[in-house]
Amino acid sequence: MTAPAATGLARRLGVFDATMIVMGGIIGAGIFRNPAVVAQYVSTPTLMLGAWAVGGLIALTGAFVYAELAQRRPEVGGQYAYIRDAFHPMVAFLYGWGLLLVTQTGGMAAVAMTFADYLRELTGMGVDRAVIAVVTLLILTVINCFGARSGSNVQSALMVMKLVAILALIGFGLSALGVNPQSAVAESREPRAESFSSAMVPVLFAFGGWQTASFVSGEMKNPERDLSRGLLFGVLGVVVLYLAVSFVSVAVLGPAALAQTSTPASDVMRRALGDNGARLMAAGIAVSTVGFLSQGMLTAPRVYYAMARDGLFFKSVGSLNERSRAPVVAIALQGVWASVIVLFFGVYGPVLNYVVSLDAVFFGLTGAALLVFRRRDPAAVKGMAMPGHPWTTGIFVLAFWTLAVSTIVQFPKDAGMGVLLLLLGVPVYLYWKRRRVSDVSSSRTS
Repeated sequence: MTAPAATGLARRLGVFDATMIVMGGIIGAGIFRNPAVVAQYVSTPTLMLGAWAVGGLIALTGAFVYAELAQRRPEVGGQYAYIRDAFHPMVAFLYGWGLLLVTQTGGMAAVAMTFADYLRELTGMGVDRAVIAVVTLLILTVINCFGARSGSNVQSALMVMKLVAILALIGFGLSALGVNPQSAVAESREPRAESFSSAMVPVLFAFGGWQTASFVSGEMKNPERDLSRGLLFGVLGVVVLYLAVSFVSVAVLGPAALAQTSTPASDVMRRALGDNGARLMAAGIAVSTVGFLSQGMLTAPRVYYAMARDGLFFKSVGSLNERSRAPVVAIALQGVWASVIVLFFGVYGPVLNYVVSLDAVFFGLTGAALLVFRRRDPAAVKGMAMPGHPWTTGIFVLAFWTLAVSTIVQFPKDAGMGVLLLLLGVPVYLYWKRRRVSDVSSSRTS
């Protein structure tokens, strides 16, 4: 049974929850896989590590942007609310529309398929990977329907397990440096710095996700304080871990071998502990992917809920369960659509390209929202503010819009499909807008 949203979402989350949600939204399968993708575009250790360092700097800049926005607009929906209040409801609707149809569910579908691959490798089960992926998505959907506290507890537990897997990779990787003394520098191929922008696509895909913590601001006890701190602590932690993993991958495998493998983390652990190490890493990656999916199930449905509360989506999506005070219809909608993508479109490469292209557009818009809010209300916020504004904020916006254009130019078919789906949201928005006006007129005459 659902109840009207008048009772509001339950505020049960604190700083630790926010930090775990931030880290859980970033750390999925990307860091275990994408160092090899980066090595395919740039050929020297300096450029490989440089790409991850630049990605970390952009992510940290984004954390400050979102931390200030969280204090200025501590509302349900987070990024959706920032874009709506800074620009126009249609722009915010297109963000939510893209999130549901492409970026959030597409990313979840890709990660669910990755989980299925690793689970089949570990267990030897002959079940189709799509079936495993769909069952996993639906189980997490049910868990999160029990409420934010239930979903957050599962997410935090999985996040701790992910941290153990990453620390094991770093620790055992460092111990394996002397096992095979191939020099990372000695194996360097001829530099191809012109491919650096291409290398940033998998890097920013791996770093993406910190923004999703803002979606649950309406369920935090003190969103102005807790979300801003969680963003900074979480992103800083991930930057350190990612730089360490990328260094270990390059140093242990060497640039040439790294570029040729599709399982760099398992290869590093195999060097350190043999086949048992590779299996241990596969188990860690499987846990990491489930943790990422759990975080997505917890956070993004709050955007669809906010859209419905604005009268721009099905009214039932804006309802809350009477007992858990969770937007169960919004959660179920996301789980079902992610499952559809798995069954019909579940290919990692194209999904990555159309997710990155649209994510980059709206990351830039969110940074621009801070420019708008500062202009409207230049008064300083009490907590964390964006240092070096407006220059740093402008660089953040420019970096993501450059990435969006670069992705569309390099992968026009994949990224173009994402853009087309986004533009299809314009007539859908106009329909819901007319319907909302009609509903308001009917209520006044009745």
